[in-house]
Amino acid sequence: MFGLGMQELIIILLIIVVVFGATRLPQLGEGVGKMITNFSKSMKGAEKSGEEDKDSESSEKPEIPGA
Repeated sequence: MFGLGMQELIIILLIIVVVFGATRLPQLGEGVGKMITNFSKSMKGAEKSGEEDKDSESSEKPEIPGA
C-alpha cells in the first residue's frame, strides 16, 4: 500500500496517537467516517443530476435560427 511497509505504518500510527491522544481518536475516526459517507452521497447525487441533465438535453430539440 503506497510503498509503505508494516514498520512505517506502525510509526505513523504511533505519531497519530501521540499528536491527538488516545481519548480523541474515536472522535477523529467518527468524523472521518462521516466525511467519507457525506462525500460518497454527494458524488452519487452529482452522478444522478448529471444523468438527468444529459437526458433532458437529448430530449430537447435544438432550435434552428431563421426557420
